[in-house]
Order: sequence, then structure tokens, then C-alpha cells
Amino acid sequence: MADLNNLTSIFFFLKILSLIISLSFLFGILYLLLKTDWLKRRLLKDLVEFFSFKPYEMRKVSQTWEKIIKRLEKVSESESKLAIIEADDLLNKILKRMGYSGETLGEKLKQLSEVILPNLDEIWEAHKIRSNIVHDPTYRLSLGEARTVLKIYEKTLLNLEAL
Repeated sequence: MADLNNLTSIFFFLKILSLIISLSFLFGILYLLLKTDWLKRRLLKDLVEFFSFKPYEMRKVSQTWEKIIKRLEKVSESESKLAIIEADDLLNKILKRMGYSGETLGEKLKQLSEVILPNLDEIWEAHKIRSNIVHDPTYRLSLGEARTVLKIYEKTLLNLEAL
């Protein structure tokens, strides 16, 4: 009988000890979640998506696109070139987020078909212009040509439902 009492008191002690350890781990996890931005960003992201009816990342895409378009307002060849490079980079990031693999945009575009992207030929031409801008420092770009190329990128982003 004494052994049974000792055994129950040991089990009771172990229960209390495990409860204390579990609660300390729980409070530690809660403390760390509140101290980091992870929980705030995760909740904020979900709330923004819920109330705006738009995925959180698409808001950033729209803001980035607006910055690209504003570059054309400066009526400078260098700003127009930079706008095309940024638009190409934006498309590359979107395709990467969509799951297309490859180091460059060209590799990602090879995986697409006209069914997925109806203006695939146009975007290839726009990408070639971007390549000319990057690799040929003497390449000349008119403002009208820059606007045409950016319209192609905009059409592509609309087809991908990124804008």
C-alpha cells in the first residue's frame, strides 16, 4: 500500500512537472510570435486579401507597374529604357511566382504556349528589345517604341491576371 502511495505521488509530481514545462513552452512560443513580425505580417496579409478582394502580392505588382509607367512621363531615353528593363523583370518575377522554372525570362517564356499567353510572340519581341537595351549600349529607343513595348508588357500582365 505504501508503494502505491509513493507511485501515485511520483506520478502526480510528474504530471505537475510536465504541465509546468508545457505551459512554459507555450508561453515561450507565444512570446516569440508576438516579438517577431511573422504573425503580424501573416494576419495583415490575410486581412488585406480578404477586404480588398485582391491577392496581397497583386497590390505590390500594381504599385510597381505604376512606378514603371511614371518613368515614361520623364520623356528621357534612359528612363524609357529603364522602364522596359523593370517591366521585363516584373514579368519574370510573376512567372517565377506562378511556378515556371528557369534562370531567365527567356527560359520561362519557352515553357508557355499561346493558350496560356495569347500575345506570346509580342512578348518575345519585347523581350528582345529589352535584351538589346541591356547588351548594346548604343541601342536607340524612341518614346513611341517604349510606349508600344510597355503596352505589350501591360497586355501580358493583364492576360496573366497580375494587374
